[in-house]
Amino acid sequence: MPLLHPKVLNHFTLQDITQPQLYRELYPYTKICRTTFDDVILAPHPAKEMHITDTTFRDGQQARPPYTVAQIKKMFEFLYRLGGRTGLISASEFFLYSERDRKAIEVCRSMGYQFPKITAWTRANKQDLALARDMEFDEVGMLTSVSDYHIFLKLGKTRQQAMDMYLDVASQALEWGIVPRCHFEDITRADIYGFCLPLAQKLMELSRQANLPVKIRLCDTMGYGVPYPGTALPRSVQGIVHAFTDEAGVPGEMLEWHGHNDFHKGLVNGVTAWLYGCGAVNGTLFGFGERTGNTPVEALAIDYISLTGDDGAADTTVISEIADFFEQELRYNIPHNYPFAGRDFNATSAGVHVDGILKNEEIYNIFDTTLLLGKPVPIIITDKSGRAGVAYWINHNLKLTGTTKEVTKKHPAVGKIYDDIMKAYENGRTTHFSHEEMQRLVLRHMPEFTITEYDRMKQLAGELSAHVICNLSQEKGLLHFDDEATRLLEKFSTQHPFIQLISLTDDQGILKCMALTTDKTYRALYKDLAPGFDFSDREWFKEPMKTGDLHIMDVYPSRFTGKLIITVSCAVTDAEDRIVGVLSCDMQVEQILKHAQELVQDED
Repeated sequence: MPLLHPKVLNHFTLQDITQPQLYRELYPYTKICRTTFDDVILAPHPAKEMHITDTTFRDGQQARPPYTVAQIKKMFEFLYRLGGRTGLISASEFFLYSERDRKAIEVCRSMGYQFPKITAWTRANKQDLALARDMEFDEVGMLTSVSDYHIFLKLGKTRQQAMDMYLDVASQALEWGIVPRCHFEDITRADIYGFCLPLAQKLMELSRQANLPVKIRLCDTMGYGVPYPGTALPRSVQGIVHAFTDEAGVPGEMLEWHGHNDFHKGLVNGVTAWLYGCGAVNGTLFGFGERTGNTPVEALAIDYISLTGDDGAADTTVISEIADFFEQELRYNIPHNYPFAGRDFNATSAGVHVDGILKNEEIYNIFDTTLLLGKPVPIIITDKSGRAGVAYWINHNLKLTGTTKEVTKKHPAVGKIYDDIMKAYENGRTTHFSHEEMQRLVLRHMPEFTITEYDRMKQLAGELSAHVICNLSQEKGLLHFDDEATRLLEKFSTQHPFIQLISLTDDQGILKCMALTTDKTYRALYKDLAPGFDFSDREWFKEPMKTGDLHIMDVYPSRFTGKLIITVSCAVTDAEDRIVGVLSCDMQVEQILKHAQELVQDED
């Protein structure tokens, strides 16, 4: 069937000016940008269908260390569970330039999800487009910069030249059966009527001729967009969407808003775009992206439910799982007060609030966070919390609520913890007790409820390895397996006394370089270990070669020293993300525990 386009009320002609329009009255650069009003009040007319599209693996990657293929696979699964099952999260875009990018695409495709649909991102040239075609993409996002800042100052072109280039690439995409998604970069500093709408109408004409959709992403690249009624273009979000849909005749389902959070308006601008007819809003998990980031996908899911009443559109409990993944797997500390995902986002500390929560949590909780997010209401301990507040904190944080181990305010240990807390305030303390401080008090008075030393040891080993091994594996000096690589290993061994052995093998498991502990007693026990030693049968070698991920082994006795050790290993990759070897680190348990004790003492 032919595509249906609404009746076009106006036809717009390119204004091919000789000097760039930089809107200096709005963007003086040496001053904070200005907001002006034209007093045109637009009535909302929400998009018939509102969708979320994801760019976690494209824009989100630009602000994060490179994700592994396994990490991308897991996050893609999260996106599916959060809103892909229902089609709410309709698409996710990927880079396709590196071998790792292409492997990630292959793995995610193999999962067989209808949504999020996997799409590509390219620059606006035929070479990139051909790469997407060869990878059998049927939708490709293309960077089509629309402000004169980009056309004149970055590309060094005129408006006509830029338009001709964009139309040429879009035409090629349609000829190959690919749906082009044209990313109108920097639209909130662009000439809407003099360039953007003329380009949009020509793209719609190409769409009609090819009988294929052409999508347009409205990119608020610098976060300048504002949602205020009566705001003048080019900063008005609703004004931009209205101009495309009602004046230029672009179907709302072909439009997508992509915002940044430079001025704290990422989420509200995206929702405003929905309310004024834009079919999709683009975001990333937890808003990770260039500079201050993008619109958070999980927040869009919450707002979608709020706007539509469709409780089944998203599984909001997945948000907490994603948060745990970011903290444990990606080693990112989510701010404790971060909405929906932070450890203490729904916590209360004021005495009157604690009292209210204990009587009925609905008094101070935004909604049933236990049911909808899997996050019971936490209490932040102060001198006003009382014994009941202490008992609540213990049950909540140790997950004792509803079990036979649940404690009450009458528990003797609860009384001792409460006494320690009150003694601190009697001695002049004015701040609340942190999560870590409460953990130490519980460890002191209720050791039977805390994790074992073995668990603490493995947790610490993971944390140490993330900082030591992963950072070291990124050193380019390792790639040649020469004297420079040995010097790097020796430097790290000296800096970290809990390390017994650092070894670097090639991709066949053959030892190339190593560094030993500075302890002479133990060094002598490694007399039989030298370059050429075959480690290919070891678990710590085989697992990183198989997965590309960090691997932490259980405690076991060293074959060389007999001491209990934990081995942590990770893959070493070249510039093309090919695994060329494995870096491993044997950490002596005794030294780890010693180090852990020093850390606690320092904190105290």
